[in-house]
Amino acid sequence: MAPIRGSKKRRKIEKKAEGNASASGSSEQEASFVWWLEYSKRINGFQSPLKGLDKFKSVFKISRRTFDYICSLVEEKMVVKTGGFSFTSGKHLSFRDQVAIALRRLSSGDSLMSIGDSCGLHHSTVSQVTWRFVEAMEQKGLQHLQWPSETEMAEIKSKFEKIQGLPNCCGVIDTTHILMCLPSSDPTNNLWLDHMKNHSMVLQAIVDPEMRFRDIVTGWPGKMEDRLIFRSSNFYKLCEEGKRLNGKILELSEGSEIREYIIGDSGYPFLPYLVTPYKGQELPELGSEFNRRHSATHMVAQRALARLKDKWKIIQGVMWRPDKHKLPRIILVCCLLHNIVIDLEDEMQDEMPLLHDHDSGYHQQVCETADMEGEYLRDKLSLYLSGKLPP
Repeated sequence: MAPIRGSKKRRKIEKKAEGNASASGSSEQEASFVWWLEYSKRINGFQSPLKGLDKFKSVFKISRRTFDYICSLVEEKMVVKTGGFSFTSGKHLSFRDQVAIALRRLSSGDSLMSIGDSCGLHHSTVSQVTWRFVEAMEQKGLQHLQWPSETEMAEIKSKFEKIQGLPNCCGVIDTTHILMCLPSSDPTNNLWLDHMKNHSMVLQAIVDPEMRFRDIVTGWPGKMEDRLIFRSSNFYKLCEEGKRLNGKILELSEGSEIREYIIGDSGYPFLPYLVTPYKGQELPELGSEFNRRHSATHMVAQRALARLKDKWKIIQGVMWRPDKHKLPRIILVCCLLHNIVIDLEDEMQDEMPLLHDHDSGYHQQVCETADMEGEYLRDKLSLYLSGKLPP
């Protein structure tokens, strides 16, 4: 799977968001205002709707502009669905109500019962509305998860190089575990037991310097090693076929060139286009310096995954008996929402969790697979970064 980037595309998105927010002039703005007043009254703890207006971001974790843009994406798919929803009072759920309920479920991670009680809904309604939103988002939001164009990639490389000097770097790859509470009485659930004795599903992501997801893979059991997940991915197949990371070759010095590549930790295979750190404790100065720069750049992926889980808390804790066929689709939609916040330059995006540990308790896997071309690339990078590459 793969997002929107580039200043031109971002401006188009922003204009669309602004346009949708005032599509029908002041009447549309007034309708949105009235909707929030009514919605805020139904939320426990917000007794004053006027004060509630200041609470929008605290409820949804996104700005009003981003909320309106998300509504514009999913409206066509959601409103054509048959079957209406109502509050326990009998009042009909509007389209905006449905989007709001789904976003609260995804962002808070609260139980269906808790959200239902706070909003005056039956828990089954919360479940159905959330799933309707997920289905609409995965159909209409995929333009926010795409591999970069050539022009966009040039900007990505430049930004990665500014972090720690790594030239021609196209992305950072990492994985995280989504924990699940599954009944041990069902022997088929043992498939999902990982090496930490948790039931979990893995999300693998390739991230750009702005912490935007460019490619994701999910749905595999948590016990599956990073190297195997990567080799099973479509991204790996495209790289092997020369259809990914096949862009401009960079000349470091006369007669010394490097291809495009991504970086990953020691859990990944060392390939001609996937650079991992040097192994060992007592490394020479060149190796130590390279590892330091590699680690600092790799932190981008760790921060992105930490932000994903912190903002969309439905995948942060332990999910209660999730449908294992639906969970990958929920993870995908959380990744889409993560990217939309970045693409729209939502002012909330600079808020970061205090800790960047998105996989607490999971120790580093080590993959021994190494490719001679990859080692040659890493050595050239190491010499270049140290200033010792011949001119």
